[in-house]
Amino acid sequence: MSPIEAIRRHQAELTAFRRDLHAHPELGMAEFRTAEKVATALEALGIEVHRGVGGTGVVGVLRNGSGNRAIGLRADMDALPMDELTDLPFRSTVKGAMHACGHDGHTTMLLGAAKYLTETRNFDGIVHFIFQPGEEGCGGALAMLEDGLFERFPCDAIYGMHNRPNFPLGEFAIRSGAFMAGGAFFDITITGKGAHGARPEASIDPVLAACHVTAALQSIVSRNLSPRDVAVISVTKVVGGEAYNIIPETAVISGTARFFSRDVGQQIEEGLKRVAAGVAAGFGASANVDYRLIFAPTINAPEHTEALAAAAAELVGEDKVARDKPPAMASEDFSFMLERVPGAYINFGIGDGAEVHNPRYQFNDEAIPYGAALFARVVEKGLVKG
Repeated sequence: MSPIEAIRRHQAELTAFRRDLHAHPELGMAEFRTAEKVATALEALGIEVHRGVGGTGVVGVLRNGSGNRAIGLRADMDALPMDELTDLPFRSTVKGAMHACGHDGHTTMLLGAAKYLTETRNFDGIVHFIFQPGEEGCGGALAMLEDGLFERFPCDAIYGMHNRPNFPLGEFAIRSGAFMAGGAFFDITITGKGAHGARPEASIDPVLAACHVTAALQSIVSRNLSPRDVAVISVTKVVGGEAYNIIPETAVISGTARFFSRDVGQQIEEGLKRVAAGVAAGFGASANVDYRLIFAPTINAPEHTEALAAAAAELVGEDKVARDKPPAMASEDFSFMLERVPGAYINFGIGDGAEVHNPRYQFNDEAIPYGAALFARVVEKGLVKG
């Protein structure tokens, strides 16, 4: 029996677990109920459980045989701060929180893999089941790392995955090297001199300066970076003033930057500071830039990319595994773990539907056996039993 078929025997149980998580979403770093349900489920399987890793993180440890090599499998647990607009019977019961990115599905798949591996024991070594809090820009991966994740639970390789709507169910997509972009948030505070709206000559208008800074920031990608370096700078918010007849003292420009290498991210940070200060100074104003790296670029190691792709191909066939997926401009904080331990990250299809981060998004429970089986199979192939 294939791992997919073996895990399908538990489809009803896993689906019920996933839908319970969906109905009770918790935001990043506050996944108390979710973490306890995960820990309890792992303990019921006889797996050694460590709670409170990096806050609300959970790590399960399963050993078999005499091998000392270890593989880490990671899933994220947090929901998004948004209201659900579906009519599902198990829709969110929490106002302002929804599993609109499928992390409830990822968590369930990792539990499915744990259940399968405890039953089959077809590996020789150690598996660390890593349930991470706060992936959605809340610093959950870094919190676990700062809490000694890999010192306490050493891994020779680590793997993760993410669902992909509007990609066929039972198919996978991956690439070696840069897989997802790094991401930074920035706030640029322009400080000028307030005045009456009828007397602009008495002001140093920070709103006017902010408008020019916003336009000038686009020159960083087009004129400071190599055309071979893909990057995006998006200003998503400009805020200044509260009244029609008052020129304010300050204005704030906020946005995000995306890039595929740490070096390019550093060039963008330097460019933001240089352009903002220079343009603001031209208007007699000053600029202060707060630039925060939220996600490192997600870089798949070649050897581990091949291991994950080969495991997927064994399960569903080579024709259902795309090995040259174009890099995505979206970001993933699993990237920080990949900077510490070599591994790979893969997408799996869940069929047609609303995109992630959409209030009408729905995870397809039929995808659970595919993801769980891939987690399990990459362990079996990486920790071969003698």
